[in-house]
Amino acid sequence: MKRILVTGGAGFIGSHLCKKLLDDGNEVIALDNFFTGSKQNIIQLMDKHFFELVRHDVTMPYFAEVDEIYNLACPASPIHYQYNAIKTVKTSVLGAINMLGLAKRVNAKIFQASTSEVYGDPEIHPQPESYWGNVNILGPRSCYDEGKRVAETLFVNYYRQNNVRVKIARIFNTYGPNMHPNDGRVVSNFIVQALKNQDITVYGNGSQTRSFQYVDDLISGITRLMDLTDDDFIGPVNIGNPKEFTILELAQKIIKLTNSASKIIYMPLPEDDPMQRKPNINLAQEKLNWTPKTDLEQGLQKTIIYFDEILKK
Repeated sequence: MKRILVTGGAGFIGSHLCKKLLDDGNEVIALDNFFTGSKQNIIQLMDKHFFELVRHDVTMPYFAEVDEIYNLACPASPIHYQYNAIKTVKTSVLGAINMLGLAKRVNAKIFQASTSEVYGDPEIHPQPESYWGNVNILGPRSCYDEGKRVAETLFVNYYRQNNVRVKIARIFNTYGPNMHPNDGRVVSNFIVQALKNQDITVYGNGSQTRSFQYVDDLISGITRLMDLTDDDFIGPVNIGNPKEFTILELAQKIIKLTNSASKIIYMPLPEDDPMQRKPNINLAQEKLNWTPKTDLEQGLQKTIIYFDEILKK
């Protein structure tokens, strides 16, 4: 049994990760300040003897004896990370410093949840890990993009300078149960609007593309990365689904799956919104023997059931 710390443990991805780690026979400490996380996401874990929930903000140091750390704490949707941009930067940077300091002190292996946003509005398609990105450092999304880029820099240098065992994954668009219904991300937006028979808001003309990954596939990828015994392979490694869809295709698919009467309306494209996003996952396939297994329609059906139940409460 390993003792594992998960920051952002009550969030969308963190809650799924906590469940997976507990199911695998580990002791789990979940840290969350509940800015975007919710106790409802982990309510089913609260009666498990090897699960502990701590209200804590990672911008402040935390002390515990642990074997592994998964650093997931940071708002990940534009509506939330732009709400308090300075706080977002602090969460990424100070959170990384504090968790890396803890990992160094207790000799724990530590994982950083980075993001495809480090690639910005990419000029290379699909995006390999070797691509340095095209990020507007002064734009409204930069608090998240640059915060995550600095966090990667910190992780790499703690590895080089202090021999801390680190792993970095760049997570592409992920969806599934436990998403916040008002988090502003495209999958949750479209599903909630469709279930309410409201107009579905497509920004721009809908031709921009995304690659959508079901949360179970993501959890499989990041736990495989952490389970690697090769401490010299630190990443970063792309974890995402390489099947590419336009935003308009996604809207039409969700309308069909929900039997919705919603109509599609078009709104101006937000500043710095990437026009295309698709991971090159050759490295994940080679190093982790990992490929996503859930196709978009299958994953959307599970997510629609979740949101339908949430909206009926």
